[in-house]
Amino acid sequence: MTLQRGRFIALEGGEGVGKSTNLRFVTDWLEARGIPYVQTREPGGTPLAEELRELLLRKREEAVDPTAELLMIFAARAQHLARVIEPALARGEWVICDRFTDATYAYQGGGRELDRALIAQLEQTVQGDLRPDRVLLLDLDPDAGLQRAASTGAADRFESEQLAFFQRVRAAYLQRAGSAPERYAVIDAGRPLEEVQRRLGSELEKQISRARDPE
Repeated sequence: MTLQRGRFIALEGGEGVGKSTNLRFVTDWLEARGIPYVQTREPGGTPLAEELRELLLRKREEAVDPTAELLMIFAARAQHLARVIEPALARGEWVICDRFTDATYAYQGGGRELDRALIAQLEQTVQGDLRPDRVLLLDLDPDAGLQRAASTGAADRFESEQLAFFQRVRAAYLQRAGSAPERYAVIDAGRPLEEVQRRLGSELEKQISRARDPE
């Protein structure tokens, strides 16, 4: 019997949207239903990729060239895919990833204003046809998100960017969601937490149905 491939779910959003809280909700939801899963994050997910994450987030006097930043992100992603994501999906496990390539289009394409065609070329080289089955995009006005994030501790290199950077990030996320609504669920992260999580639960239920009856 062929083992059914797992579902790949990415949780996306800018700063202060509540990803950590809602990731816990998602994993608790899966555990309550006995669904095997792997929780991971980007950049990161393996020892090497976590080292690259630390390099990316650390503040430094030397300015980081945006293309160098982009290449480090995809280097970490290649390792993450080979060592964590693809093996888990092949075992029939769900993969719940805190950000994936949509974040690259948003932060490097939108925020840094890099050429989207370059990102797409690297995406195809590193990922082939692999894309998340569903992207859960937590959306919030960047001004409100930064106010939330300011209460969580010292800002890293990305969190220290100006408001205009995060406005471009949000616009890029929403543009991608609007271009492929069948793959994205845009969830208003400014709503009460119980409403946000009710929507998350509804989206996860749909993925169970699709896993049982793949198209």
